[in-house]
Amino acid sequence: MNYRFIPRYIKDIVPYPPGKPIEEVERELGIKNSVKIASNENPLGTSPLAIQAIKKTLKKLNRYPDGSAFYLKNKLSATHGIPTESIVIGNGSNELIELIIRTFIQAGDEAIISDPSFLIYSITVKASGGKSIIIKLMDDYSYDIKGILRAINKRTRLIFISNPNNPTGTILKKKDYDLLIKSIPEHVIVVDDAAYREFVVSKEYPDGIGYIKKKVKNLIVLRTFSKLYGLAGLRIGYGITTPELADYIERVRQPFNVNSLAQVAALAALDDRQFVRRTLDNNKAGLDYLYRMLDKINIHFIPTQANFFLVKVSPYMTARQAFESLLMKGVIVRDMTSYGLADYIRINVGKPAENRKFIMEFRKILTGRL
Repeated sequence: MNYRFIPRYIKDIVPYPPGKPIEEVERELGIKNSVKIASNENPLGTSPLAIQAIKKTLKKLNRYPDGSAFYLKNKLSATHGIPTESIVIGNGSNELIELIIRTFIQAGDEAIISDPSFLIYSITVKASGGKSIIIKLMDDYSYDIKGILRAINKRTRLIFISNPNNPTGTILKKKDYDLLIKSIPEHVIVVDDAAYREFVVSKEYPDGIGYIKKKVKNLIVLRTFSKLYGLAGLRIGYGITTPELADYIERVRQPFNVNSLAQVAALAALDDRQFVRRTLDNNKAGLDYLYRMLDKINIHFIPTQANFFLVKVSPYMTARQAFESLLMKGVIVRDMTSYGLADYIRINVGKPAENRKFIMEFRKILTGRL
């Protein structure tokens, strides 16, 4: 049937490519004990304090969740030193991206997005009838700030900065961040998507929340509980901005957008310093090991400031070939072809045994192609 009433900009959207459940992959391929290092998840699981809080809340699921996220907002306010009125809670930072676009983008308005970066930005802009202005990353995968600034016009409403950038793991450094913030006109808002901020070790990384404390008025910083705290399955994130911008976003937010379990889990996870330390230590040790082993077999990779990084598989194979070959060995990685990076796969740091399995199976595949 030809649904002529569906807008052309909706028909033209290429959906975000989801992966199959790991159990279904194992069933289809007849494999067991697969290693999934494709989705930038926390390999250590979920914060134990969060799990305890979830268990205590299970008997209260007949009640609607707190639509104001009162306790979580107050905890985040104390954690970051910002007023509760500056905080918006979302069903993952993905929902916050959608809420921001729905709030500030009208049909024909423009959002500046770097490429490659998180695919959801351009998909959601298009779904709102907006236009994405794509600025390529530099050859070293850093942001082209001068190119971004040149692209601003009277229709520009949003600039998306994924920092660290997904999928490259690179960052927008403080000097360029300063240039961007001081150069944009009043009608443009910078969205600083800092989903992987806690993994950053570079001293050149800018703290977006600090800029909001300094009264920068056209900046929104996004954070998530999915990565560091292992709450990806519960979908909860938050945005920090001025009280004025937060108020506008709240007007389009659904009243019960974040469920009760997610709220109590996030509240408890903020106190789980032991789990945070274990996660960061595992990430550092995993990166050190993976870098060292890939160097030994002369495989190029892009050093990261996150919990994932890009591995170049050409000229030995394409990303699709690497993905399929590793999948047959029980190792699930991310084929980056959909990001325009057909020479790369993306892997996230796993547990030590998972990292070793990836290296072992990757070396076997590589040897078979030499």
